[in-house]
Amino acid sequence: MNGRQTPGMLVRRLPRMLEVLWRRYWRRALQWRERVAPSDETVHLLLAAGVGVIGGLVNLAFHGAIELVRHAVVHRPGDPVEVAELMGPWERVLTPALGGLVAGLILHWGLRWVRARGTTNLLEAVVAGDGRLPFRPSMVRACSSLVSIATGASIGREGGITQLSAMLASKWGQWFEWPPYRLRLLVGCGAAAGIAAAYNAPISGAVFAAWIVLGNFSMLMFAPLVVSAVVASVLSRSFFGIAPWYEVPAVEFTRLGQLPWFLVLGGLCGATGALFLKLLRYAEDQFRRLPWPLYGRMALGGLLVGLIALGYPGVCGNGYLVTNRILHGEFDRLTASWVSGHLGGEGWGLLFLIGLFSAKLLATAVTVGSGAVGGVFTPTLFVGAAVGAAFGLTLHLAGVGEELPLSSYAVVGMGSVLAATTRSPLLAMVLVFEISLNYSIMPPLMLGCAVATLVAGRLHPDSVYTESLRARGLEAATEVTLDRRVGDLMREPVPPVRETATLQEMAQRFLTRANNFLPVVDGENRLVGVVALHDLKPFLNAGEELRAVIAYDVMRPPPPCLTPNQTLFEALPVVLRSEQQHIPVVKSASDPRLVGALVRAEVLGLVSEAMARSSEAHLAPTGDGRR
Repeated sequence: MNGRQTPGMLVRRLPRMLEVLWRRYWRRALQWRERVAPSDETVHLLLAAGVGVIGGLVNLAFHGAIELVRHAVVHRPGDPVEVAELMGPWERVLTPALGGLVAGLILHWGLRWVRARGTTNLLEAVVAGDGRLPFRPSMVRACSSLVSIATGASIGREGGITQLSAMLASKWGQWFEWPPYRLRLLVGCGAAAGIAAAYNAPISGAVFAAWIVLGNFSMLMFAPLVVSAVVASVLSRSFFGIAPWYEVPAVEFTRLGQLPWFLVLGGLCGATGALFLKLLRYAEDQFRRLPWPLYGRMALGGLLVGLIALGYPGVCGNGYLVTNRILHGEFDRLTASWVSGHLGGEGWGLLFLIGLFSAKLLATAVTVGSGAVGGVFTPTLFVGAAVGAAFGLTLHLAGVGEELPLSSYAVVGMGSVLAATTRSPLLAMVLVFEISLNYSIMPPLMLGCAVATLVAGRLHPDSVYTESLRARGLEAATEVTLDRRVGDLMREPVPPVRETATLQEMAQRFLTRANNFLPVVDGENRLVGVVALHDLKPFLNAGEELRAVIAYDVMRPPPPCLTPNQTLFEALPVVLRSEQQHIPVVKSASDPRLVGALVRAEVLGLVSEAMARSSEAHLAPTGDGRR
């Protein structure tokens, strides 16, 4: 054979050659795997990007559907206020009433037809549920919302966009049967994408989802929210452009003497926010007492909005157009129909703003109280702009604060009332900045939002979001973190190895999974020990005896484990003592069958947020001034 190797000889020697290479390079392979294997965090970022695409497309579809329904019902495209101004008195009254009737019928019969199960409230799905949002009930509510918005109801489209985005994200997770912790994160990403797409405000979307929906600012949670919000907003910009929602002239704040007026405005906006929340609750209670079906109550709500619109057509819709007119100081245009051109001047502008503010408060309260589905973000901005402009106009009539334009007071009023109703000054500051792209207004805006939040907290205990949860006996997510069950947060268990697994098998498992420990189970999947990656180091340079080493030889005794029924408070001591990234969860104390794993970093992040919120609650003043 003159020393040459035949193909058959090479094939027979191949297993031996591969074994030699494995022994020589397997430590390097482990290191390489740790660098390139996708972790759960990487997977979450990829999923978040997908949810961002969903949010951007939902925004486009919802906007187009509203215009289509409006054209079909009133045969006029455009903003609801412009449409209402072109209508005659009877048409202006009957259009929102008939719209309320149709929207109510869709809810009444639609929810019966789909036999709704589970909650469609995304906050409730996160706080008390497992992150599952039902598809058909959510679609019924979206259709009802489309009709209400298209016919002039005093609500915003951001509610429907956020709800649909969160629902579709949740449904995506349900199709793949992902565990509750991932479903909740997807719901949060959907909410972030919805707000970001609706307002072209990615930072606000991420902050809204982290603060309001998930109640968690840990980076494990916040990073996916940021990705969803960015993708959704950029996709929406490709359809609707990048222009800011509201154009506000820049103002230079260079003297401390300019700021005290905004402290006063912040207090006024705090009182306004508390009044708004009380009106919403009062309207809901009064409509609930009526012995009428839902469609009857919603028709009555629409009729009341139509009657208010006789004098103030600006109450129709979410108020975007009128808010822009206020910011641009177009009071002559605003008051023209109101005073019929017989009188003018700043005095009439002030009276009109006070009336418009009162009308919008009442119209939004009866719309929401009657059961209409929609958002209150944009109506809240409308109310804030009216309050701020009225306050600034009052100062101008009194001969003070005249160096500042009315638009500066209006913008601060927008953010301050929003902060008062949401109890989130950071969200209000960021949102107003993003929708105006005017950084010069930030100093007074920050003061106004902080004061408004404190004043509203003394006058009304709940925010616009926590009030509905508390009515159901629930609390905000950050307040119930330690009462959550391990079973709600646990993930799939780290794939275990058997007691007889060889060293090569264990090394391969470490190569394919991002874990520092491997669970070892017996033939009935009962946890009998764990193997640490560190425990394999003494065998890295072994020779033929490598084949004789099995998991039983190198495993450690079973560590303290968790069970699905334990609360996070009960599990905390085990989490703090554990060295494992993924802590094993067994069926019960008497049945050590492996059923899941709890991510240590995620639990510590949740606990940290809960402790911070608890400290804030203890330091916050009570209603009677005590701490």
